[in-house]
Amino acid sequence: MAALSAKTIQNAFLAQDDTRSRHNTRHACDFCTLNTRSMHSFQGCRLTLADTAKWLNTTSTAWISFRKQANVSFNATQGTSAVSSSEKVDFLKLQNGSDIRGVAIAGVEGEPVNITEPGTEAISAAFAEWLLNKKKADGLRRLRISVGHDSRISAHKLQNAVTHGITAAGHDVLQFGLASTPAMFNSTLTEDEIHHCPADGGIMITASHLPYNRNGFKFFTSDGGLNKADIKDILERASRLYEESAHGGKQEQTGVVTTVDYMSIYASDLVKAVRTSAGNKEKPLEGLHIVVDAGNGAGGFFVDKVLKPLGAVTSGSQFLEPDGLFPNHIPNPEDKAAMEAITQAVLNNKADLGIIFDTDVDRSAAVDSSGRELNRNRLIALMSAIVLEEHPGTTVVTDSVTSDGLSAFIENKLGGKHHRFKRGYKNVIDEAIRLNSAGEESHLAMETSGHGALKENHWLDDGAYLMVKLLNKLAGARTLNPNIGSKVLTDLVEGLEDAAVTAEIRLKIDQSHADLKGGSFRDYGESILKHLENVISKDPNLNKAPKNYEGVRVSGYGGWFLLRLSLHDPVLPLNIEAQSKDDAIKLGLAVLAATSEFSALDTTALNKFLQQ
Repeated sequence: MAALSAKTIQNAFLAQDDTRSRHNTRHACDFCTLNTRSMHSFQGCRLTLADTAKWLNTTSTAWISFRKQANVSFNATQGTSAVSSSEKVDFLKLQNGSDIRGVAIAGVEGEPVNITEPGTEAISAAFAEWLLNKKKADGLRRLRISVGHDSRISAHKLQNAVTHGITAAGHDVLQFGLASTPAMFNSTLTEDEIHHCPADGGIMITASHLPYNRNGFKFFTSDGGLNKADIKDILERASRLYEESAHGGKQEQTGVVTTVDYMSIYASDLVKAVRTSAGNKEKPLEGLHIVVDAGNGAGGFFVDKVLKPLGAVTSGSQFLEPDGLFPNHIPNPEDKAAMEAITQAVLNNKADLGIIFDTDVDRSAAVDSSGRELNRNRLIALMSAIVLEEHPGTTVVTDSVTSDGLSAFIENKLGGKHHRFKRGYKNVIDEAIRLNSAGEESHLAMETSGHGALKENHWLDDGAYLMVKLLNKLAGARTLNPNIGSKVLTDLVEGLEDAAVTAEIRLKIDQSHADLKGGSFRDYGESILKHLENVISKDPNLNKAPKNYEGVRVSGYGGWFLLRLSLHDPVLPLNIEAQSKDDAIKLGLAVLAATSEFSALDTTALNKFLQQ
């Protein structure tokens, strides 16, 4: 894709900004000099961007290509808030489970901007207020809040808005710049006063693997990521603060902004972990060829700050440069094109191992030297094997769409317990924490999406830490046999039964259909699931899972299916796994027959699957 890099676009915007700063900065900071209220930075480009585009056209044809492919027309409203601070904003609609997400860049039809700078200032101020309340501190307490972002093209303007919201409330900001989501949580634990840590709380500006025009926020305290109730509380506070601001509100205070190279601190801890596992050898990965695909997100640091200090050869690593347009592939370890890209890089470079991260590095996957993907069920199996060596008999908590083969592998081969729970990484992590508090030992919580959290790592879903656990295994094995490669990892998942056919089919509920009779899509979806249960109970070829926490899970015809209701959308995702296409079709037909009387349910996608 011959698209202009997001970094170039950001630099074009930043070149228009003046050098004045409203913040008292301890160190020089590119982002601190931006004035989000003065119509400079992103907002001040209407008169000068044409000249910038003219200059870019003389140096590259990519500008026109970018305009066409991204369908973005930059103007003053593009980078500014879609609403003024006096307009109404429905903050609660920005909640996405335990995160906040929305549209930050205009230009995509049907997706109006709802993550605005005034709204962002209110949200960040609300987080500071919530944090004060959580710490039971009085209003005179100055908090220290870390702020980082991924590579998205809206990152700079939102970082400015977050910074202003916090400092105007009288609190201090640690700006990390380009960072990973796990690093933001770690900053609340790190004891390093020279680098102004620990932070009282952290904010990560990210929308994971979503398209370039999206963005959002994740929040952390030393207890971990916030839950749904916390996010709702913050958004309600933000709504109030936003209204107060529109009517004059409080007088602004001035907090201090400090830039911190925290990613170097975070990476050094990962390096220490690998060296420790290899008996404190300085370069335990020397001779190993490991390639990384960062998908133009925030994971490029892993090459220079982790692998190279450990002695690994990293030639052939790709898409390490941050680019918020994600021109090469979606930075998502579940994406087929992304996995094909890292697999090809491993094979082309004859590497021992390939590692791929999502945009903000809270998810990851791997590829062995033969090109075999270590993701989804296979990555959970691999991590289970490693963890169960360290903690025999422990319970592994996963999401609801993991395979029957994985259950058999964990319980029959590894001697552990498999606790299949609900979709949603926070649900999985919270369930593992609950089991431990109830007396059932659990050391690993993983989703098939690549989110994985370990008890030893404060139950943080950290894609880099997961890969370090693999590197630990490699480094330890190489102390005994310097010639061993990724086969030591592949051997750990030997015996895992992989399904020949896997599919996820999304069945949409038409909310305007008369069959809903004015009710909610959630009630309608629940009635579909209840009816499916009744039908399945009368079919001798199908068996409902005796223990299930989400939707209806059924085994039969040598495979299984799960029909569940989406957490947020009017959709019933259907997962099917089977050992043959014929068996998969039998399972699909059983679902189709049971749901045929629900006319508001669109089964087009299921019919298409059955006809392939």
